[in-house]
Amino acid sequence: MGKKVFPENNRMKKAELKALIFDVDGTLTDNEVHGHRVAFNLAFQDAGLDWFWDVEIYERLLEVFGGKERIRYYIEDFLTHFNAPKDLDGFILDLHKSKTAHYLALLKSGALPLRPGVARLIREARAAGLRLAIASTTTLENAELLIKMSLGEECLEWFDVMACGDVVANKKPAPDIYLYALEQLGLPAAECLVFEDTGAGLVSAQAAGLTTVITVNDSTRDEDFSGAAIVLDQLGEPEQGFEVMQGDAGGATLVDVELLRRIHRKSAA
Repeated sequence: MGKKVFPENNRMKKAELKALIFDVDGTLTDNEVHGHRVAFNLAFQDAGLDWFWDVEIYERLLEVFGGKERIRYYIEDFLTHFNAPKDLDGFILDLHKSKTAHYLALLKSGALPLRPGVARLIREARAAGLRLAIASTTTLENAELLIKMSLGEECLEWFDVMACGDVVANKKPAPDIYLYALEQLGLPAAECLVFEDTGAGLVSAQAAGLTTVITVNDSTRDEDFSGAAIVLDQLGEPEQGFEVMQGDAGGATLVDVELLRRIHRKSAA
């Protein structure tokens, strides 16, 4: 009797990298301090409020994800003597709408460019057949305008999923936004890589089972990134390589599809 041949055990198969999922604020563009913070302050000024978020205050507020949530946290934890209006939800919503208008004006002015290596990597990933997705607490309008202004309107079609804003009930560090993005992609976490810039974003991605590449900025470089696949100061360009802050880039000086495939294979080992 001949030897029986069994199908290959699925557990032995290595997951193939099929999609990249990007956070937006602080990851695609370094826009928190010089973009969102400025827009918040302009909205406060328009509303006749004497509130002003300096860099120190804003970096504390960055621990809270979501613009409306950030305003509420500021009112409840910083303004002990503030006479809150009866319709606090409506008050916060109006402030956030004004802030969004100011932020979109900053985007349209070209004041918030993509971080080094972002445009290059997105184009390379698309050319290599990788799918692209966004998973962010920023509004859909903010994310779409950033892409249109930075890459061109036609590039919006490159992104299969735009998971933004209030599409899920619980924001980062909860895993909901990443679980939603995976569901919309129709892919398991093992076939995707995430790009984040914050410790809370890393926690969110890890809770969804996702391997994560971190590119820090001035506001997040001292955060805890335990468990990240690699931590860099940026994605890098041919004339401006990245600095490795945690992990092993194997001698690479910029993030390209080849490096991402190596990182992905190592994470699946």
